[in-house]
Amino acid sequence: MVLAGFGKRLIATIALIFAFFINKSAFAADKLSSGDTAWIITATALVLFMTLPGLALFYGGLVRARNVLSVLMHCFAVACLASVAWLILVYSLAFGDGGTLNQYIGGLEKVFLNEVTTETLSGTIPETVFFIFQMTFAIITPALIVGAFPERIKFSAVLLFSLFWLILVYAPACHWVWGGGWLAEMGVMDFAGGIVVHVTAGVSALVLAVVLGPRRGFPRDIRPPHNPGMTVAGACMLWVGWFGFNAGSALAADGGAGMAMVVTHISAAVASLVWALIEWIKFGKPSVVGIVTGTIAGLASITPASGFVGPIGAVVIGVAAGIICQWFTTWIRTTCKIDDSLDVFAVHGVGGIIGTLLVAVFAAAEFGGVGLPEGSSTVDQFYVQIIGVITVAILSGVVTWILAKIISATVGLRVSEEEEIDGLDISAHGERGYDLT
Repeated sequence: MVLAGFGKRLIATIALIFAFFINKSAFAADKLSSGDTAWIITATALVLFMTLPGLALFYGGLVRARNVLSVLMHCFAVACLASVAWLILVYSLAFGDGGTLNQYIGGLEKVFLNEVTTETLSGTIPETVFFIFQMTFAIITPALIVGAFPERIKFSAVLLFSLFWLILVYAPACHWVWGGGWLAEMGVMDFAGGIVVHVTAGVSALVLAVVLGPRRGFPRDIRPPHNPGMTVAGACMLWVGWFGFNAGSALAADGGAGMAMVVTHISAAVASLVWALIEWIKFGKPSVVGIVTGTIAGLASITPASGFVGPIGAVVIGVAAGIICQWFTTWIRTTCKIDDSLDVFAVHGVGGIIGTLLVAVFAAAEFGGVGLPEGSSTVDQFYVQIIGVITVAILSGVVTWILAKIISATVGLRVSEEEEIDGLDISAHGERGYDLT
C-alpha cells in the first residue's frame, strides 16, 4: 500500500513537471515578478515626476509672470482630481470588462478597486501597481491640455472640463486601444500613448482654444516667456520622466524596456538638434526655448513607436518631429490665428500622429524594429494606424466642443477682461508668483 501510494505521487509529480514544460507560458503568466514590479513602481514615480513638477515648470516658465502660479495650480489640481476620478470610475471604464459593450467601454466591476487585493495580478505585476502606473497617464493627459488655455480661463472651468473629459474622452480612448476594445482587436500599435495620450490631448487643446478665444492682444502683443530657465528645468524633468512613460509601458524589466529607453532618448536628442538648427538658419540664433520644445516634440513622437522600433526608426522620427512640429507651431498661430498658447496641438498632437503613423514603417524588421503583426504588411498596418488616429481625434474634438459649450453656458469658461489684465495669480488665487517690492 505504501509503495502504491508512493508510485501514484511519483506519477503525479512527473505529470506536473511534464505539463510545466509543455505549457510554461501559462505558469509564467500567473507568477509575480519582483523585478518587473520594482521597475514599474519606479516608472510610476518617473511618470508622476513628468507632471509634478516637470510639466508644471515647463508650462509655468512660458507664460507671463502674473500668471505663473495659475498654471502651476492647474497642473497640480488636475493631478489631484484625475487621481480620485481614476479610483472611483475611470480605471474601471478603461480596463474593466464591458461585457457586450466591451469593444467600446469597460464595465464597473473595478470601481473603487472592487475585488482587487494585494494578491491580484496583472500579468507579472500586482494589479495595484498596474492601476497606479496607468493613473499617472490619466494625470498627465488632461494636464497637457493646460497649455492651450493659460492666462484666460476660469479655475472652475478647468476642474469641470478635466473631470468630464477623463470620463468621456480618455476612458473610452484608453479602452479602445489598451483595454481590449475595437482598435486593439484591429491591431492598432500604440505602445505608450501616441493615440491615447497625445492625439486626445492635442486635438482637445486645439478645439478648446478655438472655443475659448485668444488672449488679449493675440497675436501682435504676446509677451515672450517670462522665465525660460524654469521652462528648461521643466523640460529636463520631462525628459527624465519620459523614460518611465515609454520604457515602463513594457510592463517588464526586460530588453524591450531597454530598447524603448534607447529610442526615446535618441528621438528626443535628434528632434532637439533639428529644431535648433532650423531656428539658427531662419533667425540667425537658436533659442533655448526652441531647443527644449524640440525635445518635447521628439519625446511625444517616439511615444507610440518606442516599443516597436529600433535606433534607425528613432532617428527618422526625431528628424520628422523637429521639422513638422515646428512648422505646425507657426502655421497654427499665424495662418489659422488660433491661440493654442503653448503649442499643445503642434507639439503633442502632431507629434503623436507622426509617431503613430511611422511605426507602421519602422516597426518592420528590416529597419531594426520588432516586426509587424503576423500577416500584416506596412500598408495594412498604416491603414489601421490612420483609423486609430482619425476616430480618436473625432471623439476628442466633438466631446471637447460639447463640454466647452456646456461649461461656457453654465459656470462660464473665460474670466473677465479685468481679471485677465490683473493676471490669474491674483484674480483667481489671491497670490503672486514673485514679490518684487
